[in-house]
Amino acid sequence: QVQLVESGGGLVQAGGSLRLSCQASGTIVRINAMGWYRQAPGKQRELVAVITSVGSTNYADFVKGRFTISRDNAKNTVYLQMNSLKPEDTAVYYCNVDLLEFRTLRAQGYWGQGTQVTVSS
Repeated sequence: QVQLVESGGGLVQAGGSLRLSCQASGTIVRINAMGWYRQAPGKQRELVAVITSVGSTNYADFVKGRFTISRDNAKNTVYLQMNSLKPEDTAVYYCNVDLLEFRTLRAQGYWGQGTQVTVSS
């Protein structure tokens, strides 16, 4: 069984910063890519950033230069440092971790529970 626990969301003024964390635990053999998505009210979930097992990163255009994704493999944790936040960044942020689970020995993506980020103008 695999669990993803997110933390770090909250309310911040425009121009402020937040750091999200997502830790995976359970019967994990190997973690592949780790990423962050977000979903604003009335909108589809969209990719924010992803980081591969070797540290390669990719960002959505709307966060380039403002957000930084990183990971700590020893802690099975992925982070999202969000700077220069804008009101349009308001959304529920979800982590997604592609991992190989011990019992099934199949790689699949797991979702965190989501954390609310609200940016006031």
